Amino acid sequence: MADLSKMTRKQLEKLVKDAHKALKTIENKERREAKKAAEAAAAKFGFKLEELTTGSAPAPKRTAKAAPKKARAPKYANPADPKQTWSGMGRQPGWYRDALAAGVDPKTLEI
Repeated sequence: MADLSKMTRKQLEKLVKDAHKALKTIENKERREAKKAAEAAAAKFGFKLEELTTGSAPAPKRTAKAAPKKARAPKYANPADPKQTWSGMGRQPGWYRDALAAGVDPKTLEI
């Protein structure tokens, strides 16, 4: 092992470059070995590796996408603030709940 503290900048840069090159070589070797092992495992079951990796397997079932929800026309309006409306679908707004709790007939809140 070389003493890095005694190396020049150029020597260190060359060492880094050589290390990257060595890492790439090792990675390629390991990749080839992994491919050979995968091919052997596929052959054990009577397949070629390409058959298992090229999409020859059945495609996953696709489900229909839900249609985008359309905005509903308002059915009820707040008598105190007519800009506050509710379509009658989904969660009841606070002003509607408060009106019902106060004994207001829902028919009177209809637009």
